[in-house]
Amino acid sequence: MTMTYELRSGSRSIGTREASTPQQALLDYVRSLGCRDEEILRLGVDAVSWRGAVFRAVAAPTDDAR
Repeated sequence: MTMTYELRSGSRSIGTREASTPQQALLDYVRSLGCRDEEILRLGVDAVSWRGAVFRAVAAPTDDAR
């Protein structure tokens, strides 16, 4: 099952990705920037670091919460 995750760099939202896990959403994102696997530092299930930047993924808000 996939979910939509909001990707963040610091407090700034940088996009959304659909994935089965937050880490997969992040890996897809940094790879799309040209990052190679050996450059990625996994910081947990919802965070990675690449070139000093820390990226986090959180479940994106849904429109159902009206």
